[in-house]
Amino acid sequence: MAETYFAHAYEKGIDSQPRKTNIVASLVRDRYVADAVVILEHTPRRAARAVLKAVESANANLLNNSKVSIDPKTIRIARIFVTSGTRMRRYKPASRGRALPYEKISSNIFVEVAGEEKVKKAAEKSADKKSEKTEKSDAKADAKKEKK
Repeated sequence: MAETYFAHAYEKGIDSQPRKTNIVASLVRDRYVADAVVILEHTPRRAARAVLKAVESANANLLNNSKVSIDPKTIRIARIFVTSGTRMRRYKPASRGRALPYEKISSNIFVEVAGEEKVKKAAEKSADKKSEKTEKSDAKADAKKEKK
């Protein structure tokens, strides 16, 4: 059985509120990466680009940084969650020289993907050939014994 490998990506400081970003993240939770990319490309929300970037980054990390070859068809989103990032305090000018405070809220996106190792078919064939060779050599040895 093929072994499962994991990789993750962490996007920080996304200029979108966590509640709005989490709605987009829930669209692709527990899906295959290929399906998630199509969904996010057709989602008309601003946070979709940030989530797409995080998913593609985690996918690339799994394919490029694992020591074994991963089958791209088996890569799925194992975990995805959105947390609140840093809040920047800003001020808006108001009447009579006052300043009204407000906060610019940001998000952090964590994506973990899982993929299975590619099954090598060549190794199975070579193992079958080796077993056939041993069977042939055993048959020749048995034939020689019968002649004697």
